[in-house]
Amino acid sequence: MPAPRPKRAEFPAFRQLPTRWMDNDVYGHMNNVVHYSLFDTAVNGWLIEQGLLEPRKSETFGLVVETGCKYYAEMQFPDIVHAGLRISRIGTSSVRFEIGLFRNDEEEAAAEGFFVHVYVGRETHRPIAIEGHRRTVFETLTL
Repeated sequence: MPAPRPKRAEFPAFRQLPTRWMDNDVYGHMNNVVHYSLFDTAVNGWLIEQGLLEPRKSETFGLVVETGCKYYAEMQFPDIVHAGLRISRIGTSSVRFEIGLFRNDEEEAAAEGFFVHVYVGRETHRPIAIEGHRRTVFETLTL
């Protein structure tokens, strides 16, 4: 039996992302690569809003080391996607973001994905411990 689709109530934060005409593929639905772009936009938008990332200035930032996606239902332009965000694990230098993509006002996710970020120093690109304010803000996304 397939796992149940994630529900909106399982995500503590949301970002609204409109689809674009170019997101549709020849089959009339959102191309699978667009899902990954939405994941990236949702996570990085949230990080910027929380003051955890200034893309050109931050001394540390997360590099994606693993990602994945499960597809449950089609989305297409002109849908409005609501990206639910949560964190399932905070390690020493890594964090696993989980993202549910909800089509318009639907309660069940059309897709769910994840990104694992490893935090590194801008100059060295070597892992840096997640501490202090960043860890505290990340904990707001854990259930």
